[in-house]
Amino acid sequence: MQAAMTKLPADALFLGFDSSTQSLKATAIDAGLRLHSFQSVHFDSELPHYGTKDGVHRDPKVQGRITGPVLMWVEALELVLSKLTKAGFPFEKVYGVSGSGQQHGSVYWAKDAQEYHLKKLNPLKSLLVQFQGAFSVQDSPVWMDSSTSLQCRAIEKAMGGALSLTELTGSRAYERFTGPQIRKLFETQTETYNSTERISLVSSFMASLLVGEYVAIDHSDGAGMNLMDIRHRTWSAEALEATAPGLEEKLGPLAAPHAVAGNLSTYFVERFKFRKECVVIHWSGDNPCSLAGLALNQPGDLAISLGTSDTVFGVTKDLHPGLEGHVFPNPVDPESYMAMLCYKNGSLTREEIRDRCANGSWKTFGDLLEKTLPYNRGKMGFYYKDFEILPPLPAGTRRFVIQQHDGNNFISGEVKQVSKFDPPTEVRAVVEGQFLSMRAHTERIGMPCPPERILVTGGGSTNPHLLTLMASIFGCPVYTAQRPDSASLGAALRAAHGWICNRTGEFVPIALMFSTAAEDSAIQCHLRAAAGPSDLHDGYGQLASVRAKLEQQLLDEAMHKNLCSN
Repeated sequence: MQAAMTKLPADALFLGFDSSTQSLKATAIDAGLRLHSFQSVHFDSELPHYGTKDGVHRDPKVQGRITGPVLMWVEALELVLSKLTKAGFPFEKVYGVSGSGQQHGSVYWAKDAQEYHLKKLNPLKSLLVQFQGAFSVQDSPVWMDSSTSLQCRAIEKAMGGALSLTELTGSRAYERFTGPQIRKLFETQTETYNSTERISLVSSFMASLLVGEYVAIDHSDGAGMNLMDIRHRTWSAEALEATAPGLEEKLGPLAAPHAVAGNLSTYFVERFKFRKECVVIHWSGDNPCSLAGLALNQPGDLAISLGTSDTVFGVTKDLHPGLEGHVFPNPVDPESYMAMLCYKNGSLTREEIRDRCANGSWKTFGDLLEKTLPYNRGKMGFYYKDFEILPPLPAGTRRFVIQQHDGNNFISGEVKQVSKFDPPTEVRAVVEGQFLSMRAHTERIGMPCPPERILVTGGGSTNPHLLTLMASIFGCPVYTAQRPDSASLGAALRAAHGWICNRTGEFVPIALMFSTAAEDSAIQCHLRAAAGPSDLHDGYGQLASVRAKLEQQLLDEAMHKNLCSN
C-alpha cells in the first residue's frame, strides 16, 4: 500500500528551480529520483545589461541598501527554459514543478498587475516585454540588505521586545527580514506602498509567473518575515499592525509547502510544450529547499551550506525559538521544524581572501591552508565584507593573536590585536574563523556537538580542504550530496512529493518517497572527510570559546561606538 502511494509514473519528470542571489538554476529528476537535466543562468555574465555585481545592486548613497532587479529574475526564467529547449529537454514529460527563492527577498506588484499582466500572457511574446510596468518597486530588497535597523527596533518595541517577537514568529527582527523591509517602504515611500496591490516573496513571485495569478506564500518561507505566527501558521494580527496598515490584504493567504499552487499557465504549455496537467507545487525558501535536497530528516545530523551566504541547519521536533538563529516549519514534514543559523559573509568573503592571498586560485588557496598548522598558532580573524548577521557586526577585518599556554591550551591565553597576517595565516584564519563561529553558535542553540554527521552543500562543498577542516573542528564525518546545488534539487524533490500528496489527497511522508528511490538517485550522499582526532576536536572547542569572548568584545565596542555617535 505504501509503495503504491509513493509510486511515480515511470516516464515522469519533475522540475525544480532555484532563484538564488547570483543565478537561476533548473534541475530535473526522473521517477527514480535520478538527475535527468540541469541548466543555469548566471546573472552577472549572462544578463550583464542589468549591471549587477554578484547578482545585486549596492546603493552607493544608502549604506547597507542592497537590491536585485525584478525584471532580471523574469528574464532569467525565460532564458533557462530556452536553454532546456535547446538541449532537447522533454517538457511534455514534466508532471510537476516547484522551486526555491532566495529567502527574505520581496517583490511589490503594481495595481492590477494580476489582471493585466499575469492573466493575459501571450505565448508569442517574451515574458520580459509583458511584465514591463507590472511592479511598483523595480529593484527588490534582498537578504543582503541591512538598511532597516530603525524599523527592526521599532517592530521589536511594538511587539514587547525581541524575545516576544522571537517566541511568536521564530526569529527576532532582522534587517533582511520582509516585515522590516515593508515597514521601511511604508515609512519612506508611502505612495508606493499604497499603490502596491500584492507583496510576494521571491519564491511566491516566481511561482506566480508560472501559474499566471498571485500565488500564496508558503509556511516555511513565510516564517522568515517576522509576520507569521509560527505555531498556528497564520499571519499574526499584532505583527501585521506593528509593520504597516492594510498589510494582510497585500500579502494574501499562506499555504502548506506541499500543496498545489495551481496548474501551469497556458503560456508555458503553449510556448515550451509542457503537459497541460502539469501542476505547480508552492515554492519555498532556498534554505528549506536545501534541507529537502539533502534528505535531512534525523535530529542528530547537521547541514551546512557554503554559498553566497553560509548557513547551518538541522531538524528538530521541539519548538524553542531563541534570540540567536531562526526556526522555520520543515517544508517536507508539518510535524517538525528546521533550526538555522545564517552568515552573510560566506563565499564572497572567502573569494576575496583567495584573490588577495592566493592569486585567485583555489588550488593555491588549498596549498596555503595545508602549509599552516591546526589552530593557526592562535591567530584568529573576523572577516566581514558586508555587515554581518551573526554576530551583528559592521563590515571590516579584525585580526588577533592568542598567546597559548600549556601546549594548545587557549583558555587562559592573552589576546592582542594586530594589523595584518601573512598570506598562509590569512587563508587559514578566514576558514577556521568561519567554522569556529558555526560550531560555537550551533552549540548555543542546542544543536548536538559533535553531530552524528554533517551534510555539506553549496559551491564550497566541492573544496576538499574546507571539508577536512570542517570535520576536524566539528569532530564528525562530513558528507556531500550528489550535486552541490541542493536547493534546486530539493525543489525538484518537493515537486514530486507535492504531486504524490495531491494525487492521494493527503499528506504523505517524504521518507516513503525516498524509500523507493533508485540506487543511483540524486539523494545519495558520499563521505568526503572522516572525523578528526578527539583531541583536535577538544582543542578547537577551547578556541571556539575564546572566539565567542572576542566576538562579544567586538559587539560591546560596536554598541559603545553607536551610543557615542548618537
